[in-house]
Amino acid sequence: MSPMNRRNILGLLGGATAWPLAARAQQSGGMRRIGVLMNGSASDPERQSWVAAFRQGLQTLGWTEGQNIRIDLRWNEADPNRTRAYVTELVGLKPDVILAPSSTNLTAMLRETRTIPIVFTQVSDPVVQGFVTTLARPGGNVTGFTNFESAMAGKWLDLLRQVAPGIGRVTLLFNPATSPQSKLFLSSIQASGPSFGVQVTNVAFRERAEIVPAIEHLATQPNSGLIFPTDSFVSTNHKLIVEVVARTRLPAIYANREIVANGGLMFYGTNYVDQYRQAAGYVDRILKGARAGDLPVQQPTKFEFVVNMKTAKALGLEIPSKLLFTADEVIE
Repeated sequence: MSPMNRRNILGLLGGATAWPLAARAQQSGGMRRIGVLMNGSASDPERQSWVAAFRQGLQTLGWTEGQNIRIDLRWNEADPNRTRAYVTELVGLKPDVILAPSSTNLTAMLRETRTIPIVFTQVSDPVVQGFVTTLARPGGNVTGFTNFESAMAGKWLDLLRQVAPGIGRVTLLFNPATSPQSKLFLSSIQASGPSFGVQVTNVAFRERAEIVPAIEHLATQPNSGLIFPTDSFVSTNHKLIVEVVARTRLPAIYANREIVANGGLMFYGTNYVDQYRQAAGYVDRILKGARAGDLPVQQPTKFEFVVNMKTAKALGLEIPSKLLFTADEVIE
């Protein structure tokens, strides 16, 4: 038997004994422990709203910090080294369940444990990425909530073309270390590109110092548009990104609503506040004895579209009235 097979079997055996222990702890009324590894910075108000929704969801279900649960919360600051260190720390605390937002955090968690139940949020195509077997029956120690299927990335391209019909070149910008799922988005957008008559490229940046020169270079190429997918690195550096995108007068669409609230042109994506509130429900079920792998992965039922009209006017763009009519929010 290979070492890998032996580890998998041991992991399955470990998981088989963990659930009854969790159920007995709930019955005895002992303090339960939840590990949480958040993307980005604790100073980010949007991400704090997600954590608040998770905590409120737990409280609604009867879980109160300091009374029957303890939440060990860590922030990775969009730093892969910090992510690895916090994953080791949180797993070492032996929590009853872990909340792991993003593909990056989930990948790191699964390298460290195949027995502790994990609930994920903000993960795209979990089957394609190999996190779960199927959406209906995830299997193993993982379940959660998706934000995009990779095919949805074509919607970003569609919206960008409607707002800026003259673009002939669209570039997807992301950090591969903090947004590994973006390779799936890239394939989807490249497949859609010919039908929109645009050339699709990508730029990978890994350091903050690379952001400005990368965008300024793209601005030298005529009829360019930008797509920023889900990426904690982009979110952490969004103020700089918005500033240089505005200065270079490039139309751009983002997968993070906060960026558009702070001057970005358009957002299309998932309501994460609701997703974190729902994640509390799965954590509750696991703490009460459910197996993570038996809980179906949930897909978003609603996407939001937000347009910043002030930014559109500064770029000299006229948003089609039919597009404004479909917007969930128009920022004046």
